Amino acid sequence: MKPEGGIVISSELIIRMGEFLFEVSRSGGPGGQNVNKVSTKVTLRFNVTGSPSLTGEQKSLIVSRLENRITGSGDLILSSQRFRTQKENRLEVIRRFITLLQTALLPEKERVSTRVPFAQRQSRLADKKYRGRIKSKRGRINPGEMDE
Repeated sequence: MKPEGGIVISSELIIRMGEFLFEVSRSGGPGGQNVNKVSTKVTLRFNVTGSPSLTGEQKSLIVSRLENRITGSGDLILSSQRFRTQKENRLEVIRRFITLLQTALLPEKERVSTRVPFAQRQSRLADKKYRGRIKSKRGRINPGEMDE
């Protein structure tokens, strides 16, 4: 996970630890009496737009796919307060960062165009004709037509 001071995202992408900013604060999670005294919540900040590890294409992919998680200044912010220790929360936030980037950088699957089966098209057209007949009966009735 962290060879030589970096985090491995894929075989082509390793992000150095120096590019991350870790902030700690008091957590609202479990911890008993410690919860009010010890800073166990870990927040990870990673500047996507200013990262030298990412290519331009990777940056644009990440920004477009994770736009709701990225600030206006280009920072990706993740936090964890699940565990009682700072170390565990730090590992958890790194794990989440790795999976988030891996999914954001996955190539999009190409859509395989398929043909609508003949029977399904016929059924759809029959339904449309049926609905049309029902709707045409909702119109005004001429008194001359009622004799028929």
